[in-house]
Amino acid sequence: MDIPDDLKQSAYFKTLGCRIVRLSEKGVAEVALALEPHLRNRGNVMHGGALFSLVDIAMGLACSSAHGFDKQSVTVECKINYMRGVADGEVTCVATVLHAGRRTLVVEAAVHQADKLVAKAQGTFAII
Repeated sequence: MDIPDDLKQSAYFKTLGCRIVRLSEKGVAEVALALEPHLRNRGNVMHGGALFSLVDIAMGLACSSAHGFDKQSVTVECKINYMRGVADGEVTCVATVLHAGRRTLVVEAAVHQADKLVAKAQGTFAII
């Protein structure tokens, strides 16, 4: 997709250090995040909030790719399950729109580190 960077990357996206891996016109987005020192929690692994932010960013991009970057959508609710900690390296999140209605979208996401599932999430987004 040929979308200007300012429509794909917010200041928060850049602050976290996210990187777009894939963005399709069919409601799919893949975003990567490398574990940097500022993303570690007191247990010295990636903070759950950083993982949640990655999920929310990927889901938002998936929504935008589904309904068009000329519209905005916002998170109404999101539930996440964490399966394992991330002590080093990079994780990727693939978000897929399951339902794109006129007013809301339902999206699921999976975060992996290599072949290991780190977290799974589902959210609802409202088109504004």
